Amino acid sequence: MAADDPGRALSLDEAHVDLLRRLAPQVLGVLVRRHGDFTRAEDAVQEALVAAVERWPRDGVPEHPAGWLHTVAQRRYVDQVRAEAARARRERAVLDTAPATRLSRRRPTPTTPPATTCWSCSCSAATRL
Repeated sequence: MAADDPGRALSLDEAHVDLLRRLAPQVLGVLVRRHGDFTRAEDAVQEALVAAVERWPRDGVPEHPAGWLHTVAQRRYVDQVRAEAARARRERAVLDTAPATRLSRRRPTPTTPPATTCWSCSCSAATRL
């Protein structure tokens, strides 16, 4: 393949891979301390690492790789929070506007026993309904 072929797989050299391995836990720690959600922070850091592996071979390693990685991870974290909030709003809107379905209707709890209840011996004839 030619060097300018967009399908050509680019990769980072070992020094840059080692750099990412050293920086990832630091960035993760900053996001967890700032936001308190380890799982979401870990996802954001993983997405930032993927972005680095995709961009750095093509665009070159940034002057401040730790700052770049932190900025991308922070933005991915915020994107996740916004996407989850938007999804929750959409779900609430659907539930508020959707007609009641058979599954969402609950049977009212009877205040008096059904007519099939045996009053004389208190047997469970009502449970066989």
